Formats: sequence, C-alpha cells, structure tokens
Amino acid sequence: MANTSKFRKGLFLAALVLVALVAYTFFHNDNQLAPEAIQEEEEPEIVILYDVYGINYENFKVDTGVVRNRQTLGHILAGYELSPRFIDRIVTEMREIFDPRRIRAGNSFQAYLTNDTLESLQYFVYDISAMDYLVFDLSDSLQIIRGEKEVTAVPGAASGVIYSSLWATLAQNNLNPELAIKMSEILAWEVDFYRIHRGDKFKVVYEENFVGEQSVGIGRVDAIYFEHHGREILGFKFEKDTVSGYFGPDGENLRKVFLAAPIKFGRISSGFSASRLHPVLGVRRPHYGTDYAAPTGTPIYAVGDGVVTEARFTSGNGNYVRIRHNSVYDTQYLHMSRFAAGMRPGVRVKQGDVIGYVGQTGLATGPHVCFRFWKNGQQVDHRREEFPSADPLHEDFFDEFHVVRDHFMEILQQVPLDEQIAAR
Repeated sequence: MANTSKFRKGLFLAALVLVALVAYTFFHNDNQLAPEAIQEEEEPEIVILYDVYGINYENFKVDTGVVRNRQTLGHILAGYELSPRFIDRIVTEMREIFDPRRIRAGNSFQAYLTNDTLESLQYFVYDISAMDYLVFDLSDSLQIIRGEKEVTAVPGAASGVIYSSLWATLAQNNLNPELAIKMSEILAWEVDFYRIHRGDKFKVVYEENFVGEQSVGIGRVDAIYFEHHGREILGFKFEKDTVSGYFGPDGENLRKVFLAAPIKFGRISSGFSASRLHPVLGVRRPHYGTDYAAPTGTPIYAVGDGVVTEARFTSGNGNYVRIRHNSVYDTQYLHMSRFAAGMRPGVRVKQGDVIGYVGQTGLATGPHVCFRFWKNGQQVDHRREEFPSADPLHEDFFDEFHVVRDHFMEILQQVPLDEQIAAR
C-alpha cells in the first residue's frame, strides 16, 4: 500500500514537471515569436517624381517644342486637337495672368499627353523666361497658374586683367556676360568704361543664380576691386533699414552726383576739342562735347537728377534733351532717334532714367549721342571734372558695415589675380 502511494506521488510529481516544462516552452516561444507574428510587412515607399513645373511627368507622354516665328498660342494648342471654342476660352482666361500676345518665338513649351492611344492633352506649359512659366491644367476644370522655378544662388568669384573690354574679357573666359553689366553699374560713377586702360585689373565676389544646371543670371555682387589707370577702387554692398548701396572701405559712397557716361556700352568716337574737323561740314570748329557711338536705339540715361528744360528738334542737334541739374550744372544729349515717353520741359528726372535713344538725327554721320556738359554756363570736358560723392554711410552703421567689409575683404584677398581670369 505504501509502495502504491509512493508510486502515485512520483507519478503526480512527474506529471507536474511535464506540465511546467510544456507551459514554459509554450510561453517562452510565444514571447519570442510574438513580435514576428504581429509585425506587418512594410510596404515599399512610393516615390513620385515631379519636374520643375510640379507635374508628375511619369504618368504622361511629354512632347516638347519651341515657338516658331509668327506662331500663336492658338496655333500650338490646335495641334493637340483642342476645339477652337476651348482654345478661345483658354486665351480669354489667361489674359488676367499673362498677355497671350507676348508669346515669343524661340521660347519653349511642353505638352503632357495621356499615355494611351488617345494622347489627350492634360497639361500645357509655356516658358515665359528661364525662371517664369505658365501651367495650363486641362485635366479637370481649366486652371491657369503662373509659377517660378526654384532658383539656387551659387557663390562665385572672378578676377582678371583687361586687354580689350570688360565684356569681352568675361565672355572669352566663359563667365556670365551679365557680370559686366553689374560691375559697370556699380562703378558707373568711378570708372569711365569708354576709357578702359589696357592692363586694368579687377576682382569681384558675387552670387550666380541657377535653375538646375542652367545659369539664369547674376543675383548679387557683394564686393568689387577695380584698378583703373593705376587707381584702386574698392566697393562693398551694404544694406540696412533704408540704406542700400556700395561703399568704400571708410564708408564713402561709390555713387557720385553724376554718372561717368550717358550710355552703358559703346565707344568714344570723338572727344572734347577746341578744334575738330567737322565730319559733315568739312571745316574745323570747336567740338564742346563727347561723342559716344552706339547702335541706333541704345538707351540714353540722365547722368544726374534734374529738370528737363528742353526736349526738341533743331537742324544741327537733331532730337535733343537738355537737363538743369542745379545752379551750377547742365547737361545736353544730342542726335537722338527718339525721346523717351513723356519727355518734355518741366519733367523731373532721376539719375539713370532713360530720356531717349541713340540715333543720328541732325548733323550726324552715324548713330551716336553727343554729350555736352555745362559748369557755371561754360561747356567743359566732363571727363576731366572731379564730382562730389553722394552722402557717405552714416556713422551709426559703421560697426555693422565693418563686419561686412572685413569679411569680403578677406575673400577678395584670397582671389588670385592672374593674367587670365580665374573663376571659382
């Protein structure tokens, strides 16, 4: 009886151990496998590709083209089987955003067509410029959106020695020629670019704007160094509150009371002289002006603030404008092809305003502007005059300006000045 009891007790203990082992194994494995069991399989990330116009181009067949001479938007859209009535609606609605008459030959467009046998037009994009565009959304109800491509500003620096012209020096070295325009505008009061000296040197720190890999222009010039006829000129861009301009190392304003010339680019065909053989009359007589030769239609700028006193035609001067700047100075601009809109006596002009366009009216053998300069009633050679600067930077801004100046001065000093332009 005792043996039976012991046997039953042993059997019970064995069964209990077995149950415990089974339970342990079950819960242990369950805990290990539970995360795997409940973990859902991750779905692959869907990447939607958009082009620079914000359109998911993968779903479409994209047809690209260029506007041809005398081709209108209506002509282009008709090629995608849109009805004349719908085209008229598009042209009418787009006038609130963009004048359809400004569609230009040579500009590009893209048509997004359904990727099937119908190839129906869903989106149409017209590039207004390298940066601006129009999107015509025809996928549902008509929507016309004007947009701007994402622009990236890339810092750059360049230096060089000029042997012909600033423009040619930049262009020959694959730098954006717009940089020449920016530099000439900054130095317009300091440098006469019609008297560039062979061997003049420059350094410039700037930002160039890009859309993708395409340059779309010079954004900002931060600092400039120019050696002109052995004279060194430094300028630094400074903006604070209402102050914006280029200032020298000590805060002097690079802007002068008068521009150095009335046009941006061209050449001096005849200088100020007490005795010059007149090209039309064939006799020697004084030439109290400076002739700037340039293509017909080139803008002519007021060299300083003032009031127009004359805007008329005479047989000798042709179309001309005269400006009274103050009690001391007057300027006159001769042989214009035409006047700028609204140019008449009594009109106030600002320095840099377009007052007319180069021509050869009056006694002239070729397109040019004869620029004349009066000082206290006497005609003088403006290229030999020393003009006062505009207001210098106020001392309240000196501390902030010195930070900007020192930063870009260090960058300028690191730009190599070689015989060939170095760009980085």
